[in-house]
Amino acid sequence: MIAKKSRALVRETKHRRLRHTLSGTADRPRMCVFRSNNHMYVQIINDEVGKTLVSASTLDKEVSDGLEKTNDVEAAKKLGSVIAKRATDAGIKTVVFDRGGYIYAGKVAALADAAREAGLDF
Repeated sequence: MIAKKSRALVRETKHRRLRHTLSGTADRPRMCVFRSNNHMYVQIINDEVGKTLVSASTLDKEVSDGLEKTNDVEAAKKLGSVIAKRATDAGIKTVVFDRGGYIYAGKVAALADAAREAGLDF
């Protein structure tokens, strides 16, 4: 019988495959999403020099204040608006969205929609 691959391994494989086509530049950096069981993390990265330009997570006080949980759709919406605000403050208007191998639904989609509503283009 063939053993089923773990979800984490499948996600990592998808992310590696996505990274062959996605790359952030100075004009259009990459917005990378990572989810853990308890938190979400977002970074805007310039891959040409390997530098993180802006970051936010549900560990930040600005995001976690007023939230009951840090791993649900509401937290993802708030994180999306915070990262978009920080990016526009840093002069970033357009990004390449790297979903990190996660399915574009639920928390990842909520984060992306909130970031678009707050002013980021992707």
